[in-house]
Amino acid sequence: MTDTVTSTVTSGSGEEELVVTERTRLRRIREQGSHRRADLAAVLGAGFLCHLGVTVDGTPMVVPTAYGVDGGQLYLHGSVASRSLVQAPDATVCVTVTHVDGLVLARSVFEHGVNYRCAMIYGVPRLVTDPDEKLRGLRALTEQSSPGQWEYVRQPSRKELAATAVIALDLTEASVKTRSGPPDDGDSEDAALGLWAGVLPVVTTFGDPVTDPVLPSDSVPPAHVASRAGRVLGE
Repeated sequence: MTDTVTSTVTSGSGEEELVVTERTRLRRIREQGSHRRADLAAVLGAGFLCHLGVTVDGTPMVVPTAYGVDGGQLYLHGSVASRSLVQAPDATVCVTVTHVDGLVLARSVFEHGVNYRCAMIYGVPRLVTDPDEKLRGLRALTEQSSPGQWEYVRQPSRKELAATAVIALDLTEASVKTRSGPPDDGDSEDAALGLWAGVLPVVTTFGDPVTDPVLPSDSVPPAHVASRAGRVLGE
């Protein structure tokens, strides 16, 4: 299968274009990379699940977790007992967000691939201790996955806040790479094989809300939840 290599770029403060550094320079398949801050925002805005890569006790650990974005910061949260979060500050981490848009099925195995959108973010996370920022980060996390939910439900108590660790990562060093379109072998010798080739789309949609069985049978979900049924993730 063809490689899906992610290019890394570093953003300046406030610039439209992302600036490449030596550590994060795009070296392969440049046409699939982007140096635009808006493309990074688009990838992050289309999802709510990321993978946090961190070294714990000398061993690499990759943790799937929810995220939220607010004011140029990426927020992650978990228990104060979580080793991946507690040990993350003062050490460089890598956060990835990936959306799979389709399987690229070519005429040869070598040309098979994936249509995707991917972002990688590097940096040294900061443990959030300011109470107001901690609430802001948790609100960003909640609204990222379920817009409207923060105002609808009970917000965290002091005890719950004390048991929750929130870390913030600056969106200053990031990577963006995407692939879209048909297979690349349409004009190769393999085209003469007469085999079908194309893209099998992958779409993630929200289903109908399932009410908690302890609620009355006539309970209905709030509008901000019900309205997402049947919608595509990221829309």
